[in-house]
Amino acid sequence: MSESDPPGIAARFGSGRAVPRIEDEGLLQGKGRFTDDLQPEGLLHAVFVRSPHPHARIVSVDTAAAAAMPGVALVASGADLQQDGVKTLPVNAGFKRAGGAPGASPLRPVLAFDRVRFAGEAVAVVVAGTLQQARDAAEAVGVEYEDLPSVVEVRQAVEGGRVALCEEAPDNVAAETRYGDAAATEAAFARAAHRVRLDLANQRVAALALEPRTVLAWQADDGRLTLRMSTQMPSGVRNSICDAIGLPREQVRVTVGDVGGGFGMKTGAYPEDIALAWCARRLAKPVKWAAERSEEFLSSHHGRDLRTEAELALAADGRILALRLRSLANVGAYATGTGLAIQLLIGPWVQTSVYDIPVVDFHFRAVMTNTAPTGAYRGAGRPEAIYIMERLMDEAARQTGIDRIALRRRNFIRPEQMPYTNPMGQTYDVGRFEHVMDQALAQADWAGFEARRAHSHARGKLRGLGIATFLEWTGGNALEERVTVTVLPDGVIEVFSAVNAMGQGIATTLAQLVVDVFGVAIEQVRVVLGDTDRGDGFGSAGSRSLFTGGSALREGAQKTLDEARRLAAQALEASAQDLDYRAGRFSVRGTDLSIDLAALAGRQPQQRIHLESTTAVAGPSWPNACHISEVELDPATGQLQVVAYSSVNDVGRVVNPTIVRGQLDGGAVQGLGQALLEQMVYDDGSGQPITGSLMDYAAPRADLLAGEFVTRMDESTPCTNNPMGVKGVGELGTIGATPCAVNAVADALASGGYAELAARLQMPLTPGRLWELMTPPA
Repeated sequence: MSESDPPGIAARFGSGRAVPRIEDEGLLQGKGRFTDDLQPEGLLHAVFVRSPHPHARIVSVDTAAAAAMPGVALVASGADLQQDGVKTLPVNAGFKRAGGAPGASPLRPVLAFDRVRFAGEAVAVVVAGTLQQARDAAEAVGVEYEDLPSVVEVRQAVEGGRVALCEEAPDNVAAETRYGDAAATEAAFARAAHRVRLDLANQRVAALALEPRTVLAWQADDGRLTLRMSTQMPSGVRNSICDAIGLPREQVRVTVGDVGGGFGMKTGAYPEDIALAWCARRLAKPVKWAAERSEEFLSSHHGRDLRTEAELALAADGRILALRLRSLANVGAYATGTGLAIQLLIGPWVQTSVYDIPVVDFHFRAVMTNTAPTGAYRGAGRPEAIYIMERLMDEAARQTGIDRIALRRRNFIRPEQMPYTNPMGQTYDVGRFEHVMDQALAQADWAGFEARRAHSHARGKLRGLGIATFLEWTGGNALEERVTVTVLPDGVIEVFSAVNAMGQGIATTLAQLVVDVFGVAIEQVRVVLGDTDRGDGFGSAGSRSLFTGGSALREGAQKTLDEARRLAAQALEASAQDLDYRAGRFSVRGTDLSIDLAALAGRQPQQRIHLESTTAVAGPSWPNACHISEVELDPATGQLQVVAYSSVNDVGRVVNPTIVRGQLDGGAVQGLGQALLEQMVYDDGSGQPITGSLMDYAAPRADLLAGEFVTRMDESTPCTNNPMGVKGVGELGTIGATPCAVNAVADALASGGYAELAARLQMPLTPGRLWELMTPPA
């Protein structure tokens, strides 16, 4: 315990304690301040006119009738914004096409003005005094389209000749990457005793944040453009708005209040954000847009959508010799930098996972289609990669006859190999993967499974046991963060960080770190987030909020306490070395002289003790886990239930166990949702989304898990890349749940005499799909 950690304060409110979330009281009392709760005087409402066509040329946009309707303040088309100098959004990000040619993508306008490329793309915006007036006027905007051929399926898109989304890519390949040694991999496959091949699909999914995207823009009294919005990255959004409408950054402020979930979907600027900013400047009045759920299905960034031919070469004893992948990533109508990086770079970084694989041959192609663009969704590339790897591992065990636990043991990277550099050049600092798996096997009673399987079989059910051993990369490669720490004369310690709250409890965790350093009650800590006027930073994505932002705050708080010690020494006319510090008070050792932080702050010229600090971590963190699930399958109906779920998660040091467990469990449920229920479907013929509402899109429900859910955190292997030893945790559950659930179903099928079907499983494993798979054709 440090000198600033007196018993009774840090012991109750500091790190390692399940402190109740400080965010929750206001939310439970209905006092949350979400963007849509703000109703400034003179507020106008925006509605977007969206294309009903997946691909069409815009012949004309007639806004006259809409502009004449009651309450309408503005109707603008894409041509209007273009004529006013509004720039297109960035696409591609330095990735190349085959042969080194520049990456390709259509330019993405804020509002489409010459051509629409997916159903739901915005072509005009209407602003009116009430939401209903804006909706009515949007119906009156006349848009004439000339239909063009469309393609929504990624394999059809690369065939060429049917449709090209931009001239530079007749095959619709926006960019591609190759990694590894093709010749060495081929040689390894040639000498392999076993070769395992799977064709796998990671289907497209929607993020389904509880709060849809919402933006409020207005011209502040100081003349600056100000936005309040639901975003994970206020600084990034501000920068994009400035670039698009030609404003210096100091002329735009972005603030964030309560956010009802993000899951990666609320990273970066959307066209609607820029359109709202333009409207507010044009009208000099506040303008708000809150997406309807149908708009979120149509136009927010989707996740996943990857098709892969995966091959694994093994020696006779089960040692992995090589891994070969050929993947097509459907990145939608516009190849955004994020959408490309996720599938062409970030996913591949973790592809070999916890296994010591000597050689790889990867070929990834990002393909454009007439669908909504893809972007970050919880895990962002890592779930796809781990799903591929874990499906291969279990299928290899089935085909070789080697026990799947023994197969994993044989191929784990060993602790003595750390730090370990994988074939993608990524260095793992620490990891004890077999240790984590052994705990998980005991926790899940792996050895007693056959008795449970027999019990299910007696009831006419197939029971399966699935496992996933894996790691992930966290930090977003944004490894530096700036914080401010201010001690105020009322005793409050106010801290600002550019990481962002979105329901994950980060304010509580940051407050606990302040308690660790200052030893004050958590009620004396005020956490300020989400204001570009207070400071810039990357924001919250890639499970970096505590790993990077928390590390920066801990260091900044300690520096502030050191500065306070220096000031206290001056005030007490003593040497800093002679001062003791306890619970917010400095005292001169061996005397009755003392001063508390509040009084010390009040004595300063600025009536505060203030420090700005920028801290960088040494590299990403590599949390890892073993997840195990059990399922029961009714072969007569295809009905599936998850009857047990157990996980052991190496997350490094834990600051708040309740929050970490909530992140792990919530993530796992989302992963189960992809495995068993969710899919964003477009009709091949018409190009229309056919799962565009919650009546059609199956989201996870409380009855998804029928049995026990057991989650354990292993803190025995702290990260060495940051001073606190923490590892990112927000996406770990999602990454593990999907493959372990599908592997459980594959095991159930194999145990019931359907072993040949295991390799053919494709998500989502709906009852209809499973029944059809098990039912022989008539």
